[in-house]
Amino acid sequence: MTGFGSAESGAFRVEIRSVNHRFMDISIKMPQNLLQHEMKMRGMLKERFFRGRFDVLVSASGEENIRVRVNRNAARAIHTALTALKEELSLPGEIGIETISRFSELIISEGVECDAESLYTAFDEAMSRLLRMRLKEGEAIALDIASRLEALKGLKDQLEMLCSDVANAARQRFTERLNAILGEGRYDRDRVLEEAAIMAERIDITEEITRISSHITQMKKILSNGDTMGRKMEFILQELNREVNTIASKADDFRVSSIAIEMKAEIEKLREQAQNIQ
Repeated sequence: MTGFGSAESGAFRVEIRSVNHRFMDISIKMPQNLLQHEMKMRGMLKERFFRGRFDVLVSASGEENIRVRVNRNAARAIHTALTALKEELSLPGEIGIETISRFSELIISEGVECDAESLYTAFDEAMSRLLRMRLKEGEAIALDIASRLEALKGLKDQLEMLCSDVANAARQRFTERLNAILGEGRYDRDRVLEEAAIMAERIDITEEITRISSHITQMKKILSNGDTMGRKMEFILQELNREVNTIASKADDFRVSSIAIEMKAEIEKLREQAQNIQ
């Protein structure tokens, strides 16, 4: 789910943005001297969230106490070398602090004093605000999923009511074709009945409808339980789609084919929404 959370504590400001992603993907940008805290921050995110892409930006105001020291041994060595070169080449001028200070090797940064408590306070609050935004979006998505599940159930009920009608129509077509081919001629009644049974089994969608009903019930249960549901729903929707595909392949009736197409469209919309939740 998408969301944004930011917070400040002490000298630190933390911003966290999240967008939809099938897995957990974290990107953290922070000052060099804070990198030792990155792994802990990743762990904190994984404790609160289960999937999505998270972009974290940590910034610090310029109030920290930056400590540096001069490498005195290097300074002496540089001065000695430059003095010897000056004498060897009879160069004019003096070798002063301005000359020596141009060598970057002389300045050694001892890092920045970091108030870790303030850093993690800001990070935790930013996560909480992000979570609240995601929960608000999640409530809207849950309502949409519930509505689409009801629509899917309605389509399933239509199929259920058509079952006997479709079977009767198939039986009538079979009888008409048989009479057209054989007329009043003699035929093997047992063989005809066997073929009729095979045909009836091939077009029967009762089992698929029963499984679809079970999958819809499971989806509703997962939705009502809350917690992590995205991946569970994706798996059930794969099974739902498989049952509808079977019905579509069996369909010898325009009405059944039309309903199967509508069901596939609803399932696809449900899959898109399932990818938006954790």
